[in-house]
Amino acid sequence: MSPKFNAIAGANRNLNVQVAREIAVKILSGELTEGAKIPGEIKLCEQFGISRTALREAIKLLASKGMLESKPKVGTRIRPKTCWNFLDVQLLEWMVGIEATEDVYEQFLELRRAIEPQATALAADRATKEQRIELANVFETMCAVAEDFEQDAWIDIDTQFHRLIFISTGNSFYVPFGNVLATMFKWFIRFSSKEGGVCIGEHRAIYDAIMAGDAERAYQASMSLMQSHKHRLGDREKDAVA
Repeated sequence: MSPKFNAIAGANRNLNVQVAREIAVKILSGELTEGAKIPGEIKLCEQFGISRTALREAIKLLASKGMLESKPKVGTRIRPKTCWNFLDVQLLEWMVGIEATEDVYEQFLELRRAIEPQATALAADRATKEQRIELANVFETMCAVAEDFEQDAWIDIDTQFHRLIFISTGNSFYVPFGNVLATMFKWFIRFSSKEGGVCIGEHRAIYDAIMAGDAERAYQASMSLMQSHKHRLGDREKDAVA
């Protein structure tokens, strides 16, 4: 059965982005599946109430993110998930609000395990005086929020904490990576901090190690925070041993 799209209200210079988001959400949610063809131009233009130009720009935008592929006389198909650029900031923003499976959260945590502990060690070695002062201010706020927990406030300050770690590496490749993942951090933290779970002790260990300039201790403290059960996830390694 062909998916239904709602008309996009009002004329807007970002009309193509709105249309791209609507299509992307249906792909990300699984309503439109990998390998399937999306409806033709005429049908989509009627459903969205837009021009062909706006639709083609939307399709082009999704193609640039690896989600769609258009071929003459064949139509537009959804590419395999392995082709999607999950580190695209816009794509990550579109993912927010879609109910993710626990498997997606675990995959993101696996990525963090591979990257963030080393970033934390570099931050311990290289953070400037100004960055350490900023980290101290952020951590002080974290403690206050943890004491009087409010989820949205915690999501914002926890994201600041981890983003600052990447910035403090002094590594030109880590810095943009931390910026790109800021959206994903918020999504992940919203899941992991339900019911007030904030792991403030683990964050304190990371903070203390960075402030002390102890790279090895910072690395181990970050690894400790990355354990699945501390984020309301099943521990795959323990499950494999059991």
